[in-house]
Amino acid sequence: LGLNAQTMDNTVMVGGESMYPTKNIVENAVNSKKHTTLVAAVKAAGLVETLQTKGPFTVFAPVNDAFSDLPAGTVETLLKPENKATLTKVLTYHVVSGKYDYAALDKLITAGKGKAMLKTVSGGSLWVMKNGMHNIIVKDEMGNIATISTYDVIQSNGVIHVIDAVLMPK
Repeated sequence: LGLNAQTMDNTVMVGGESMYPTKNIVENAVNSKKHTTLVAAVKAAGLVETLQTKGPFTVFAPVNDAFSDLPAGTVETLLKPENKATLTKVLTYHVVSGKYDYAALDKLITAGKGKAMLKTVSGGSLWVMKNGMHNIIVKDEMGNIATISTYDVIQSNGVIHVIDAVLMPK
């Protein structure tokens, strides 16, 4: 499930770097070469401390290419100090309270007859559903779809699922 190399101690490789289950979300994310834009955004929004707390959190983490796919200038605009509130809303829209690994998401989708709604930390809604036998996709309030490419990157304070698109709240 997902293109990740998992070792005996549940360490997962993301962006060419090890993600250690003993470290928190921020400690691991800063090591991933595929998440430098996300890390810069988390720092700009002042969310580092929040994502280092006990949680647990489920984070849908867009790769750098996902940010590159946004309309030209979007990332630069969001990173400006005067847009911190908007940036915070977008980032916390990718975070759900609780630990939802693949099995938990699959169970919710089955219980919801093919679709499940998750409340984000920003107060918005995300929908998870199956795309084929094993792939789980995430739909945002704007109707955009992100595919989870790497599941169950276990953290000391939750779980990360790597996604291929930036999710946008209304």
